[in-house]
Amino acid sequence: MIGPTRLLALAALSTVALGASSRVAAADDNDLVLSRLGTISGNSVVGSNINFRSLASELGVVMAPRLLEPADTLGFGGFHFSADVAFTSISSDAAYWNAIEEPNDGTMATTGLFVKKGMWLPLPSFEVGIGAVHLGSSHLWASQGYVKFALQEGYHDLPLPSVAVRGAASRMMGSEQIDLTVASVDVVVSKDFGIAGLFRASPYVGWNWLIIVPRSEVIDKTPNIDSRDDPTDANMNFVFGDQDDIIRQRILLGTKLKYYIFTLTLEADFALAGSSVDDRAGTDMRCVDVDPSTPTSNCDATDAAGAQATFTTSLGLDF
Repeated sequence: MIGPTRLLALAALSTVALGASSRVAAADDNDLVLSRLGTISGNSVVGSNINFRSLASELGVVMAPRLLEPADTLGFGGFHFSADVAFTSISSDAAYWNAIEEPNDGTMATTGLFVKKGMWLPLPSFEVGIGAVHLGSSHLWASQGYVKFALQEGYHDLPLPSVAVRGAASRMMGSEQIDLTVASVDVVVSKDFGIAGLFRASPYVGWNWLIIVPRSEVIDKTPNIDSRDDPTDANMNFVFGDQDDIIRQRILLGTKLKYYIFTLTLEADFALAGSSVDDRAGTDMRCVDVDPSTPTSNCDATDAAGAQATFTTSLGLDF
């Protein structure tokens, strides 16, 4: 019999293998083309900080850690295996979404696989989980993990809700142009009750705080030109400077239904529009005020990401 530790290790190894394998295939519709966010100015390329920030913000919400759980933990010895599909809105008509291979209709689909385990250490009412999320029509994957601690749970026969806090992280893989990490902290309140003696229902609400950290790799504005044939083409490589962390907030509503060992979870997440600012030292110029004829990356970029909604359905087995 495979023990809990080995199951978690196999899930982690599978996530890494899936992410590594995604690098070798040809580009797909939702794969990133960040060179489109750069403008040739003289003998160099200037990247649009505001477009890079806004794209990373909305993509960060798409690939953010999954929530999909009420406040109650699985209990010591409990296991949960699940598969889910989610649809997240994006501002597809915004200029920054030109940085994908093909135009998008305004919705990005992701699928996920997860394994979760209840624990008694380091404190009672702990739960951990790991998994992988794939962005449809792309080679982008995210490995994800979380730790949840229930501050109060189990009072199902009393008019007391369960309350939990959770920390999670998501690391995107599959792109050679950007490193994207999303950290998450949330508070969830739920109430478990029975239905006709057959089902258990756990409706829940929560608030989620996202910290999105984008880091640019070297990007080639003219990938079809070899610098060995044209040495001046080396000037067409550019990098977006490291930016201040992007902050997004989400409100979540959902319910988990359980019959025997089978679970169905339905959830709606609503991310508020982006507003965080990358404050560059030595300048007060806003990127929106930059003259397009004289582009510069030395400006303060305000996240222009729009509000986003995610609707997720998850099927699982709860042991």
